[in-house]
Amino acid sequence: QVQLVESGGGLVQAGGSLRLSCAASGRYAMGWFRQAPGKERESVAAINWSGGSRYYADSVKGRFTITRDNAKNTVLLQMNSLKTEDTAVYYCAARIAAAAGWVSSHPDDYDYWGQGTQVTVSS
Repeated sequence: QVQLVESGGGLVQAGGSLRLSCAASGRYAMGWFRQAPGKERESVAAINWSGGSRYYADSVKGRFTITRDNAKNTVLLQMNSLKTEDTAVYYCAARIAAAAGWVSSHPDDYDYWGQGTQVTVSS
């Protein structure tokens, strides 16, 4: 059973930064998603299992960075220049047995999900 544990959420003022962490029980292709109240879950960023391929949603390009530490089976999401519209519950997700360069922005492509961590950006 794959386990994913997110941490690092919180309350920050607009323009500030947060770093989210997702600790996994193995090395998988990973994605970060978010869901705001009344909205559908949307992709934020994704990274393949080696870290060589990445995807970013247009809304976060230039502000968010996804990286991974494979020695610790951890994926990080550094979020800078946060905006109020970034407020949401953030989830990490894992795809097992992915091809080497595989990344995806589609929630249905992922096999396991973390419990989520709240990010609130105040104006």
